[in-house]
Amino acid sequence: MRDLLDAVAAGDLTPAEAEARLSGYATSGAGRFDAARETRSGIPEAVLGDGKTPGEIADLAATAVETTGRAIVTRIDPSAAAAVRDELATLEPDATVRWNERSNWLVATAPAFERPELDAAVAVVTAGTSDAVPAGEAAMMAREMGAQVTRVTDVGVASIARTIDAVDRLRDRDVLVVAAGREGALPTVVAGLVDTPVIGLPVSTGYGHAGEGEAALSGMLQSCTALSTVNVDAGFTAGAQAGLIARQVDAARATDD
Repeated sequence: MRDLLDAVAAGDLTPAEAEARLSGYATSGAGRFDAARETRSGIPEAVLGDGKTPGEIADLAATAVETTGRAIVTRIDPSAAAAVRDELATLEPDATVRWNERSNWLVATAPAFERPELDAAVAVVTAGTSDAVPAGEAAMMAREMGAQVTRVTDVGVASIARTIDAVDRLRDRDVLVVAAGREGALPTVVAGLVDTPVIGLPVSTGYGHAGEGEAALSGMLQSCTALSTVNVDAGFTAGAQAGLIARQVDAARATDD
């Protein structure tokens, strides 16, 4: 405790950093940021953009960079992304900011931040181009957790030959996130062809009866092959689950070595 107080007094530690180390979270005007989540659960805390003002998102992102060296923001629109850039330009001018307009995620890192590197490979697979938004979020999350991530795109079962052509690449991966809309058939087919954990990611690209991901979710939950399924468009959750599996694979390989 005294060491923390001395560091704050000397200017070597900010009050937010000290609070995060003592309590596990840091308080800002927009809420409390769970700075200890990655240490506690293996999954880094992320700021959900939905329902927050650009100012609130920027405030929480700055707190994240200050306390952990990295901010992950999901479902962030252009105005909020600009607000984060402006806030960090003032508070963390040396931070690097990456914003993916297609999948609506933003990652900001302090210069000293080092992302983990795992000896484990994740493939994020999409049935069609329309599935790219949540799939991109899943890929980002698995990558930020340290996995080696590849994308395998446009292999939907409307032309089963496309799926078969990709099988050898999928079998080489340690875990698969498979995103599909419509009836959600692709994860079921893939899970029947590989001996790799498959996480089904239903996407809200359908329409009409049981559209907007409902049929895809139901199909994956009723799959006759063994797979796990997350909620509709839950790319963050799918990527985090893949990242956790990748951590275990990495740990097992380190033990074998």
